[in-house]
Amino acid sequence: MLNMELARKYARAIFELACEDHALKEYGADLAKVQQLYQDCPELKAYLCNPNIQPEDKKSLLKEVFEGGVRETVLNFLLLLIDKRRMMVFEAISAIFVQLSNEKLGIAVADVTTVEPLSEMQKAELMEKLGRVTGKEVSLREHRDPSLIGGVVVRIGDRRIDGSIKGRLAAMTAELMAN
Repeated sequence: MLNMELARKYARAIFELACEDHALKEYGADLAKVQQLYQDCPELKAYLCNPNIQPEDKKSLLKEVFEGGVRETVLNFLLLLIDKRRMMVFEAISAIFVQLSNEKLGIAVADVTTVEPLSEMQKAELMEKLGRVTGKEVSLREHRDPSLIGGVVVRIGDRRIDGSIKGRLAAMTAELMAN
């Protein structure tokens, strides 16, 4: 619980800096780069979160990896996280930052689950339809589930739209059992 409070505090701080700089999307892109590297290279995360490694060594590595690749303010933020021994909550900070920026920019995130990947045309169509329903710009996060048989399941916030064959079969089964 304490870690989530810390993450919120730091996410709010970098969010406010991004808003002051009028560069919310740019900061988001930089944090996403760091987050992606954090996921792709678990050794980096282990190194940065290891309390036995000197902060100066961690900061030197961060500068080497990210200097010139992310905004100076974002790099300084990462260095601050090292100084405060808070890199273990970076992933939560990044996720909360994304939530805050999506709210500010009026973007709704839709989790879309399908059997096969959607084509670019299908994605565009789905984003347009969901945009009309929500009144917001929609960003898709795709997931795969072969058990759906076909169709699509969409979740936006607490709304769930099940257009899958599996969902239709379950609904028909429930209806038949009720009679």
